[in-house]
Amino acid sequence: MASVFGNVIHLSIFGQSHSPAIGCSLDGLPAGIELDLDALQRFLDRRAPGRSDTATMRREADAPEFVAGVTDGRTDGAPLAAIIRNADTRSGDYAGLRRVPRPGHADFPARIKYRNMHDVAGGGHFSGRLTAPLCVAGGIALQALEGCGVRVAAHIANLGPEGIPDEPLNPMEADPGQLAAIASHELPCIDADAASRMREAILSARSELDSIGGVVECAAYGMPAGVGDPMFDGIENRIARIAFGIPAVKGVDFGAGFGAAYLKGSENNDAYRMVGGAVRTETNRAGGILGGITTGAPVVWQMAVKPTPSIGHVQRSVDMDEGADTELTVRGRHDPCIVPRAVPVAEAACALALLDALLEDGRFQELYRAPERGENTTRPLP
Repeated sequence: MASVFGNVIHLSIFGQSHSPAIGCSLDGLPAGIELDLDALQRFLDRRAPGRSDTATMRREADAPEFVAGVTDGRTDGAPLAAIIRNADTRSGDYAGLRRVPRPGHADFPARIKYRNMHDVAGGGHFSGRLTAPLCVAGGIALQALEGCGVRVAAHIANLGPEGIPDEPLNPMEADPGQLAAIASHELPCIDADAASRMREAILSARSELDSIGGVVECAAYGMPAGVGDPMFDGIENRIARIAFGIPAVKGVDFGAGFGAAYLKGSENNDAYRMVGGAVRTETNRAGGILGGITTGAPVVWQMAVKPTPSIGHVQRSVDMDEGADTELTVRGRHDPCIVPRAVPVAEAACALALLDALLEDGRFQELYRAPERGENTTRPLP
């Protein structure tokens, strides 16, 4: 399985939804990055299941156990490895899915590819449960970027079949008011009314034994200009590659995205001006990236998240052992909407892609300064 990401940092994700543990290894991190493990746990709690009636009722602590790569609260240069133990599993709920696949899930193609030897409990290695170790690695990347003056933030930009919109993130600079609002609402939205309406829509879908999807917008503020490459290793390529590793993500765009196709060049181009002796753009329809290389404007992108495929409706399927049509009612505990829990996953994915690019360009060592967190601070990396 191609569960590895990165050019300089090499992230590997392992485990299945109901295996004894899931985890990650992260090779290539420089030594001396200071880690705030309490902040990391708060970040993981944002993604963890069982924290809200808008999410699955499966309850997991999602507390990482670091078995290598961290000494005295800092990365030590060795490959970092962490595991998260699974506790609240009910594998019996998935009996029968080996022969009757869930519509919208990977059960059928997985049976063909792995000759029916794959793990079906909880979705196995295809489960959104695997975004927990992704967030362990991404949470570390977020803290490393913080030391470089880069802040990554995401929110629910739109949700549901009726399209409940939130206020967009400021595409030109970080807005402290927006970031505070996202953190203060039960659902990660800038607008309180949008958050309330989204919550009602999710609970309505749950009561109807159905699910809904939406769009997550993510922005990285403070990325320096000149990072990335043209062609196949551009910043868009890197972010898109890891974003499409998130289960349920069906589309990714940057800046104006598909909307740019309906603009004239005079409308879509971001004009340049000199501001304080530096080159700046007046707008940011490019999403902070041109030719695969950062422009110095915020990197802004969106990912489309499909409705949860495991729903309580009776659905048409097939019995692959019998070679006959049948019906399926999915059991188990599932999110009526994945989108709220996908918000920190988008931040994690973005941070890993940008950290990898900064390391490859040699810019990380130039920029990194340990955040001021008291006496136990790291000396600047050489």
